[in-house]
Order: sequence, then C-alpha cells, then structure tokens
Amino acid sequence: MISFLLGVEDLADTRFAISPIHEAVLSLRVLREPGLYALHLPWRRSVVDRIDASTADTLLSLVGPDRALPDFLTPRPTEFAAPFEDELAVVRRTAPDIVRRDVRAAYPRGRLPAALRAVTGADDEAVCALRDAICDHLQRYWEAAIKPAWPRMRLVLEADMTYRARQLAVGGARLLFADMHPNLWWRDGVLYIDKMIGRHHVAAAGRGLLLVPSIFSHKPAPPVGRDEPPLLAYPCRGVATLWASAPAVDATALTSLLGAPRARLLHLLAEPLPTVEIARRLAVTPSAVSQHLRVLHATGLVTRARDGRHVLYRRSPLGDQLADPSAGR
Repeated sequence: MISFLLGVEDLADTRFAISPIHEAVLSLRVLREPGLYALHLPWRRSVVDRIDASTADTLLSLVGPDRALPDFLTPRPTEFAAPFEDELAVVRRTAPDIVRRDVRAAYPRGRLPAALRAVTGADDEAVCALRDAICDHLQRYWEAAIKPAWPRMRLVLEADMTYRARQLAVGGARLLFADMHPNLWWRDGVLYIDKMIGRHHVAAAGRGLLLVPSIFSHKPAPPVGRDEPPLLAYPCRGVATLWASAPAVDATALTSLLGAPRARLLHLLAEPLPTVEIARRLAVTPSAVSQHLRVLHATGLVTRARDGRHVLYRRSPLGDQLADPSAGR
C-alpha cells in the first residue's frame, strides 16, 4: 500500500493535468495483453497494423511480467496539457542511471529482454543510445496509434476532470476520491492506494497533489519512488463510450436541424471561401449569405479569418462533425 498525507495547503494545491505520453506508454499494455483490456479491443484492432515490427518489438519489451513500465517514460506533467513532443523531450534528457533503475524495476524477478540488456552494463553511452532509440520508436508509435484518436480521447479526459472538480466543490476531498477506484480511499487527511507493489507513506508537505486522469490506466498509479512529489494517475470515466461506433447518419438530419440554406452552406465550406464566392456558387445574394454566416459563426459551426480585403469562412471542427460525421471516426 502507498499513502499520501495531504495537509490543508496540499488540498488547496490539488490540480489536474493531461499527459499524452502517459496514454501512449500505458496503451502498450493493451497491445501486449489484449485479453485483459476488453474495452480497448476496438482501438487495438484499428491500430495494430499501422505499427511497424521494429517499433512494436522494442516498445512491447518495456512491459514487464507484472505489466510494470519504466517510470522515466511517464514524466510528471509540468503544465495542464503539454504537447506530446514536449513530454518526449523530457524523456530524452533522462540520466542513464535513472534509465537503468527504472528498466530493472520493471523486471524485478526475471531476465531482461535482449532489446533492453544495454542497461545491465556500465557503458552510459549504450544506455543513452537505448533511451534515444526508445524515444524514436515512441514518436513513431504516437503518430500511428494515438495521435489520430487524441482529440476524442482528450474530450473524455476533460469531461472526467469537469466531473471531479464538481465533486470536490460539492463534497470536498472525500467525495472527490469516493468513486475513483475501489483500491483508493480517503480517511483522516490520508489518501490510501491499495494493492501496490511499493509500500511507503509520503508526506506531501506543501507540494500538493497532481491528478492525471487516464484512458489506458486500469487502476490508480502513483509514482514508484517514495521521493517523488505526490501524483496519482487514475482510470477516467467514460472510457466505455470512447471506441463505440457512431450511429448511422441520417442524410436529412442536418437539414432538419439547420434548415436547407444553412445546411447547403455548411457542406460547401469544407474549404475556405469568401462571401462573394459562396454567393456565386449558391446563386444567391451576398447579403443572404452574410446573414446565414453570422448565425453559423455565432454557433461555432464556422470560423473566419481575414485574407487581404476578403474574409474567408470555413467549417470549424464542430461543423465538420455535423456535415461529415464519418470524418471524425
């Protein structure tokens, strides 16, 4: 069991962050042992053929026999939602001794796979070369397997944070942690995380608590090291809806929602166009187009940007989803 002692100042400094590299690294467990992650099987089926063999071999070797992963691959977020590339840059700066320690910790009882045996030697250059190769593979893996679904994943993560923030506002820390996971509970100023490999007690001592909701976490996951500032990655709500197939699209639904003129206009704005060109293509007056564009812009369905003397209009991401739902799948 791992526990965090949280004082008043720590609770006041409890905050959330989203970590794309955290999701990329934890998703490796789904690739390695799909039978244990039934909710993510649709995602796995959609990405497995996009990952080249060399990347798969190297990255899957990082998943230990107990599904542990080297801690250095999931650095503590330093901002609310850092880009993947910024987090990967932090991993690339990891010292060789920490790489050795964390890789060995993922394999506490067994022999390391051939792809990771560089950490058993004293050659720092070899360890750094291994670290850099892992980062190169993670970059390719992100592009192929996680980035295409990241906008949808982020919406689920942010929805969870909104729910948790409301729980904290309504019922304090006790309600915040009440339904996060059965292995987690709050009592007398201490947050307990049960069924952990580590067994230590950490006093936050003014460092606060960082909460990281996760799509691919199957249970709460604090840092392995007792010297790390308090952080808790936890399974977020709504994961079961993430990979569900979209309902069949009714071609007449958009017209029923917006009316025929605005529906035609939204379909037309797959590319940036000025008002006069829109009017020409639809064979209507520019004033009529401007009226509809004002409504579509006010509701967030189109964006606009000035290009010289013209204002260009284009569908927003929300407008794309309404006009062509299949594009977001």
